[in-house]
Amino acid sequence: MTATTMEWLASRYRAHLKTKVSFMSNIEEVKKFLSSETGLAVVSTVQKDGSVLSSVVNCGVVDHPVSGSPCVAFVSASKAARLIHVRRGSEVTVAIRRGWSWRSAAGPTDLISPESLPEGFDSEDLRCLLRSVFEAAGGTHDDWDEYDRVMAEERRVVVLVSPERILGNY
Repeated sequence: MTATTMEWLASRYRAHLKTKVSFMSNIEEVKKFLSSETGLAVVSTVQKDGSVLSSVVNCGVVDHPVSGSPCVAFVSASKAARLIHVRRGSEVTVAIRRGWSWRSAAGPTDLISPESLPEGFDSEDLRCLLRSVFEAAGGTHDDWDEYDRVMAEERRVVVLVSPERILGNY
């Protein structure tokens, strides 16, 4: 493909985006969209070779425990490949589809785990944050003590995406 052809395709794509995609600055719209179907979304990260890894998660919007800013959050298994990508510097994109409508939030990501607690944060804060993220993603539990035990035993990680770009079609 020639450079001219690539420029032409890029300009056509940008024009298409202007007519079909709206930029949003309100994370509350993302929160509302997520809660309409138990927080189900696709999370994508960039692998070391540059390819994209996507997986399905349940997520919700919570206030970041350090910055206080709203962010998209989910709980991850401690050995998930996406965490390796984030630790290497990959941003995370969360894509949500409901029928023919979609929203996405992308940006830098923080991880909070038993091995990487922020300053002033302890295991009790992590326990409460894991519950908060689970509930924000539409989760409920009949036995919170059991939930806490499993999260601690499995060394679960809270993933916090601070959205710099929020897109969607309307």
